[in-house]
Amino acid sequence: MDINETLNELLVRLFRNINAIEEQAIRTEEYKDMTANDMHVIEAIGTGAAKNMTSVAKALAVTTGTLTISVNSLVKKGYVDRVRSEEDRRVVLISLTAKGKKAFAHHKSFHEEMIRKVVEGLREEEQAVLQKSLGNLLEFFQGIQNGR
Repeated sequence: MDINETLNELLVRLFRNINAIEEQAIRTEEYKDMTANDMHVIEAIGTGAAKNMTSVAKALAVTTGTLTISVNSLVKKGYVDRVRSEEDRRVVLISLTAKGKKAFAHHKSFHEEMIRKVVEGLREEEQAVLQKSLGNLLEFFQGIQNGR
């Protein structure tokens, strides 16, 4: 197999499995009510100050309506708080509850472990090439997403 066939095979297998693998890693007894999508919403909200729905939806590349459905579920499950802005009552602010922050840390540890495994045994120059290659791939996908 040449390099193009090998890379194609690796990428296809990774994309097919990554969500399932991530969901499996996330779903512990404590987080059996969570999906990978829930965790990505929690990750986009973050542990800092409350964010407005529009900025979180943009970060996730979804509509505000789509985010609202996810946030409604996360509020019911006790992971997210939702309040109206004092300055502008039309603006909805979302933030993580203590339970949500704990789930955030759980998800973050999965990603840290994944990155440790990816760079394991790579020299600094090889890590730089990997970073450049993945950046190129991201650029390709963003171009498609943006209609370029």
